[in-house]
Amino acid sequence: MKSLAVLPTALAVVLLSGCGADPAPATAPPPSPAPTADQVLAGTPCGEVTGFQGAKNKVVVRGKAECAEATQVLTDYFAKLTPAEAASPQGPGPVVVGAWTCGSGPNDPVTSCSTEDERQIEATRS
Repeated sequence: MKSLAVLPTALAVVLLSGCGADPAPATAPPPSPAPTADQVLAGTPCGEVTGFQGAKNKVVVRGKAECAEATQVLTDYFAKLTPAEAASPQGPGPVVVGAWTCGSGPNDPVTSCSTEDERQIEATRS
């Protein structure tokens, strides 16, 4: 009979152990994975534009820039670039094309353009 007397006490302990406990918090959906450093550095390829003196340039966008805008900005930049700017010992630029500022270092095959809201595009001579 002694074992039957313990049963109500054990049942009470089990039932009361859940009282006062906070319910389990709802599980938030996992965040979408952030791009890796390699993906950010690589950017998104957007085709080619014709650069200064007919050179082909591969266009890449980084961040929130759109390919259509990037190719137009770089096409406009190369059309606007004067021979004197292209031959500058400091490199071509800075040249303003709408909201974008573009340029490169001396003998640098990469032309970079950026905006104040941190959009970035590049054209690399092929």
